[in-house]
Amino acid sequence: MTTTRAAPERYPLQRAEYLMIFLFWTAFGLLWSANALQVPGGRMVPLFPSAPVLLAFASAWVWALLTPPLFVAASRLSVDRGHLAARILALIALGIVVGFAVDSFLGWLRWEVFFEPRARHTPLSLLQRISRLWFVNQFIIAAAILAAGLARHYFRRDLARREEAIRLQAQLADARLAVLRTQLDPHFLFNTLHAVSALVERDPRGVRRMIARLSELLRTTLEGGREQEVPLREELRFLDGYLDIMRVRFQGQLAVDMQIEPGLGEALVPNFVLQPLVENAIRHGTSKNEDAGAITIGARRDGETLVLTVLDNGPTAPDAAPPAVEGIGLRNTRERLAQLYGDAQSLALAPRETGGMSVEVRLPYHTSADLRAVAV
Repeated sequence: MTTTRAAPERYPLQRAEYLMIFLFWTAFGLLWSANALQVPGGRMVPLFPSAPVLLAFASAWVWALLTPPLFVAASRLSVDRGHLAARILALIALGIVVGFAVDSFLGWLRWEVFFEPRARHTPLSLLQRISRLWFVNQFIIAAAILAAGLARHYFRRDLARREEAIRLQAQLADARLAVLRTQLDPHFLFNTLHAVSALVERDPRGVRRMIARLSELLRTTLEGGREQEVPLREELRFLDGYLDIMRVRFQGQLAVDMQIEPGLGEALVPNFVLQPLVENAIRHGTSKNEDAGAITIGARRDGETLVLTVLDNGPTAPDAAPPAVEGIGLRNTRERLAQLYGDAQSLALAPRETGGMSVEVRLPYHTSADLRAVAV
C-alpha cells in the first residue's frame, strides 16, 4: 500500500516583505557607514573619501539580496518535517558556506575596490582564511537570517492553518444551517397540505385559494436565494402568505395583529424564522380554543438588539410549565439561531399572564448596509 506524502507548505515572499527587507538592510548600511567613518582605517587606506560609506552599504545590500533565498532555504529545511539532526546540520552548513562566501566577496571589495593596504602584504590562502575564522561574523549574520526565515515560515504556517480552520468551521456551520433549512421546508409543506386536505369537502373555494397561495409560497421558497438572512420586510411578506392560508383554514376564526415598529423593514433576520413560531402558536395554542384565536406578531428594537415576539391566546394557564419536548420547527429554529449568532441570541417560551404562550427571539440588530460598511 502506497502512502501519499503531503506537499510542502510554501509561503512566497510578498511585495511588502521585499520592501521591508530592503529598508531593514539599508538601515544597517547607515549604521555601519556611521561606524566606519568614526573608526580609523588601521592597516587600510581608502582609495577615495566615500569608500567607507560605499563599502558599508555594499555589505548591507549584499545581505539584502541574500535574505530572500535564505528565507526560502530555511522554509525548505524547516526542522518540523522529520530527520531533525540532518536538517539542523544542513542549516549550519548552509550558514557556514554563505558566511564564508560573503566574507570572501566583501574582502575582495575591501582590498581591491575601496581600500589599499598601508604596507605590502601577502594575500591569505583559502585555508588560512578558514583557519583564522575571519568569516565568523558573516556566519552569525547568515545564521540570524536563517533563524528569521524559520520564524517567518512557522508564523505563516500557523496563520494559514488558523485561516483554514476558520474556513472549515464556516463551511460546517453553513452545512448545518442548510440541513436545518431542508428539514424546515418539507415540515412546512406537509403541515400546510394537511390543512388544505381538511377543507377539501367543506370549502372547495377556500381550498382553491389555499392551493394558489401555497404555490406562491413554494415558488418563493424554491426560487429564492439561499441567504441565511433576509430583510424583515421580506420575512413578513412570506409570513403573510402563510397566514392567509391559515385564515382560510379557520374560516375567519383567526385574528392576526402585526405590531411592527417603524423603520425595521431593513433589519436582517434569519430566513424562515417567524413561520415556525407562528405555526407552533397556532397548532399548540389558538387551534385548541373553542372560540376565535388571536395571534400577535411583534418586532421592536432594544438598543443593538432586535426583538421578535409571537403571542397567542391559547388555553395555556399562566402558571403552566414550558413544554418538555419541542417540535421540529421550534427546535430547528433554536439551533439555527445558535449557529448564526452564538451567545448573542436567545429564544424563550413563557406562559402569558392573560393565558396563552409567548415566544420571544432576541438577536443582534444589523442591516445589509452595516455588513457592507464592515466589509469595507
